[in-house]
Amino acid sequence: MINTALVSFGMSGKVFHAPFIATNPHFNLVGSWERSTKNIQAAYPGSKSYDSYEELLADPIIDLVVVNSPNDTHYAYVKSALLAGKHVVCEKAFTNTSTEAIELDELAQKKGLKLAVYQNRRYDADFLTLQKLISEGEIGDFLDVQISFERYRTTLSPKAHKEAVTPGAGLLYDLGPHLVDQALLLSGMPLAVFADIRITRKVSLVDDYFTMILYYPSHRITLTSGMVFMTQLPGYKVYGTKGSFIKNRSDIQEAELIAGKKPNAPHWGEEAASDYGTLYTDHNGLITNRVVPSNTGNYGIFYEKMADAILNNGPLPTTAKEATNTIRILEAARNSAFNKRVVGI
Repeated sequence: MINTALVSFGMSGKVFHAPFIATNPHFNLVGSWERSTKNIQAAYPGSKSYDSYEELLADPIIDLVVVNSPNDTHYAYVKSALLAGKHVVCEKAFTNTSTEAIELDELAQKKGLKLAVYQNRRYDADFLTLQKLISEGEIGDFLDVQISFERYRTTLSPKAHKEAVTPGAGLLYDLGPHLVDQALLLSGMPLAVFADIRITRKVSLVDDYFTMILYYPSHRITLTSGMVFMTQLPGYKVYGTKGSFIKNRSDIQEAELIAGKKPNAPHWGEEAASDYGTLYTDHNGLITNRVVPSNTGNYGIFYEKMADAILNNGPLPTTAKEATNTIRILEAARNSAFNKRVVGI
């Protein structure tokens, strides 16, 4: 088994990591570093609460460290774990700069260790369904792709690190990595980026809205996110030469996890029929549409792939190189917004 420790047992640890580690037979959740409140032992009897990161890294039984702390700590914590001889899963955003990301990737390769970045939204029901339609040839060549991820919250997040003026804070580095990662999976690296990044809430000190356009030779991908959308846009609007797919962002896994449901529960990740997307096709000038049942969402796929990578040298669920490309796009987006121009990649 892969003995695993978390860097934090806040929402990220409780909701997005511990449940999938604890229910995967290839992992043993040893414990977590807990700075003040000690909660992991109550949630997972037999686990350990580490008083410091140094104590966690010095534990010889730990094979894998999950760096799920604030963005501005990722580079230092991942580097320390790799130097200590541990495999690493790092939460998004991987690092604050592509220079840091490249350094960590090279260090992991030099040490012969596995380094992956937690891009769980690859396994949303929405995106899995879209990928299935693409693989079946229902969409054809892309003409225009729009992906959005909106929320409605006019107050500040209770997570202070997300609202403080620190490196990696703000919506671009919070939800941006999800959207950019999906865009890169669909179409690879773009030729150029144009972005509008703004503060829309009066109480906010960091960006809470962005739109970016990724330029490809034959199409564009537009990514939008914000914190003041009372009514959400469709999460996916994909227009192709053969068909168009429209779907609301409605994966239920996060809500299930927050409610305390376990990933091995019956009907995990299954969307209601009312949340299914619609595929539009042109049959000799007659446009028809059909409702497409959603694939089952499953963030557990990430840790299944991570186990295979560590135990069998299989492919990583998200490589550091892929995550580095995401950071390159975010850097280009900031450059574009600041200079109000299209930035080449």
